[in-house]
Amino acid sequence: MTSYATSTARSDLSELRRLKTLLPPELKSWVTIEASTAINPPLITSEEIGKDQVEVQVDLAKWDQFALDQRNLLFWHEVARIQNDTIPKDGWEMAALAIGLGGAVGELWVQDGLLLLLALALCGVSGWRLYQRNNGEKTLQEAIQADEKAISLATRFGYTLPNAYKSLGSALKVLIEQTPKKKQRRRFEARLDALKKSASKAKTQAKSARPEVY
Repeated sequence: MTSYATSTARSDLSELRRLKTLLPPELKSWVTIEASTAINPPLITSEEIGKDQVEVQVDLAKWDQFALDQRNLLFWHEVARIQNDTIPKDGWEMAALAIGLGGAVGELWVQDGLLLLLALALCGVSGWRLYQRNNGEKTLQEAIQADEKAISLATRFGYTLPNAYKSLGSALKVLIEQTPKKKQRRRFEARLDALKKSASKAKTQAKSARPEVY
């Protein structure tokens, strides 16, 4: 049992090191990769952990179910999100909203009109930022843009364009099959549809430029 656990730990560490080599050189100094320790975490996610420092967290138990090429493209999708600056920030909005609501209730009690307005303004700003962050259409478009950039990153690391599209497309199909929540599954389906359209467009352009490629 101990030997199996040791072997698994070594395998996990080896995968984290391998993923580190897939980072573009300009990201290696400020992006770290760690195994997720949360309960039922997403497959892969990123968050700011300090000024100019981002941590990519991977659920290695789920991660191991994907083929190597699928992992690479899913990882580059996350890298693209970092490059596009679309990962969650420090989360000040929830704290600000709580402070604003608490302040509004307190000022209602003491009947200070100016402070009440300031508290309501704080609620409004933080609430709007939370809405923007969680807007479904916006986050979907950001994910589709990250998919496009992941394809570009894959070609930068030696993938042919057709293989990059195939690897990411097959990874999205696995995610669709494994995702029980309808809303999240529809997001993966929308990303796959957008990827197919992009692949078709790229294929047409390649045929026009160099017919022998495909």
